Amino acid sequence: MTPDLPPSRHTSPIARTVLSACAVAGPALVLCATITGGAEPGSPGNDLSAGLVAVTVALAAPLGWARHRPWPALGVLLAATAATAPLGLRAEQVWPLFVTTDLLVAFVTATRTRRQGLTATAAALVVQEATWQVGLVEDGGPHRLLVPGFVALTVLLAVSVVTAWLTGTSLRQRREYGETLRAHATVQAVTAERLRIARELHDMVAHSIGVIAIQAGAGSRVIDTAPQQARTSLRAIEATSRQTLHGLRRMLDVLRQAEPETTPQDVTPLAGLADLDRLTATTATAGVTMDVRRHGERRPLPPTVDHAAFRIIQESVTNVIRHAGTRRCRVSIDHRPDELRIEITDDGHNGTGDAGSGYGISGMRERVALLNGRFSAGPRSEGGFLVSARLPLPTDAGQAR
Repeated sequence: MTPDLPPSRHTSPIARTVLSACAVAGPALVLCATITGGAEPGSPGNDLSAGLVAVTVALAAPLGWARHRPWPALGVLLAATAATAPLGLRAEQVWPLFVTTDLLVAFVTATRTRRQGLTATAAALVVQEATWQVGLVEDGGPHRLLVPGFVALTVLLAVSVVTAWLTGTSLRQRREYGETLRAHATVQAVTAERLRIARELHDMVAHSIGVIAIQAGAGSRVIDTAPQQARTSLRAIEATSRQTLHGLRRMLDVLRQAEPETTPQDVTPLAGLADLDRLTATTATAGVTMDVRRHGERRPLPPTVDHAAFRIIQESVTNVIRHAGTRRCRVSIDHRPDELRIEITDDGHNGTGDAGSGYGISGMRERVALLNGRFSAGPRSEGGFLVSARLPLPTDAGQAR
C-alpha cells in the first residue's frame, strides 16, 4: 500500500480537462436549466428575474476555482443543492448541480486522500438524496416516495455518486502507482550507480595495490643486499601510484559529467583495450608476464564493451598476481562479428578465484550481465584457472564511436 499523497502536477490530464470544461459550461447549464425549467405554468418558478439570474451565477461561479480549491467549491455546490427545495425549484431545473457535484466528487477523490474522497462522497450522497426526497414530499406528499419511477430515480442518483467515487478512486490509484514506479526506478538507478562506482574502484585500486604490495615486499627484502633492485621496485611503486591517481581523477571527471560547468571535451575516455600495453607493463613489474593474443578482425568497439573487456582482463590478471603463484598468464581476445570473446588462463597451483574473499569475480559477472553477455570462471581440469566472457556486439558496432 502506498501512502496518501497530496495533489500534484501528476493529476490525470483527463481529470484536469473535464474539470476545466465544467468550470466553463457549469454556470451556463445551471442558468439555462433554471430559466427553462418545468415549474407549473403561471407559478413563480417560471418567472425570470434579475435576482434569480444573479443567484444562479453566484452559485455556479465557484466551479472556476474548483481545481485549486475543491472543498470550498464543493461546499457551495452542496449548499446550492440543498437550497433548491425551499426555493421551489424542480429537479429538472437543478439537475446540472447534481452532475457537477458528482464530477467534483470524482476530482476530490482522485487528487486528495482516501478519507477526503469518502467524506466528499458521503456529503454529496446525503445532500442530493435529502434534496430529492424533500422535493418529492413538497410536490405531492410522502406517498410519492414509494412510486416505482421515483424509487428508480433515487437509486440512480445514489449510483451516480458512487460511480463518481469509483472513477476518482481509479484515477488516484493510477497516479499513486505511477509515482511508486517512479520512486522505485529512482532507487534502482541510485543502486545501480553505486554498484558501478564500487566495481570501478575495486577494479582500479585492487590491481594497483596488488602490484604495489608485491613491489614493496620485494624491495624490503633486497634493500640492504641489492640497492639497485630496491630502487627499481620503488620506481615501479611510484609509477603504479601515479597511474592509479590518474585513473581516479579520470573516473571523477566522468562522474562530474552531469555538472553544468563540465563539457564533454573536458572528460578523458574510460580505459579500454587500447590500454592493454600499459597493463602488460605494470603486470610485468609485479613479476607476471601477460601473453596477449588477438584473433579476428579488429574494429572499434562500443565504449561500454571496450571498458568492460579491459576491466575483466585487469581483474583477472590481478587475481593471477595475488593468488595463482605463477609467473605467466595468457589473455586471448577474439573479435567476432556478433560478439567479443575474452579468455584469461593461467597454470597456477592456487587458482585465481577470489570467491568468498573478495568481489572480483562477482564484479566481473555483473559487468557481463549488464551487457547481456555470458561469463564463467573456475579451475581448469589440466590445472590453473580460466576466466571466460562473451560480450555481444550490436550490428553497427563499427559505428559505435
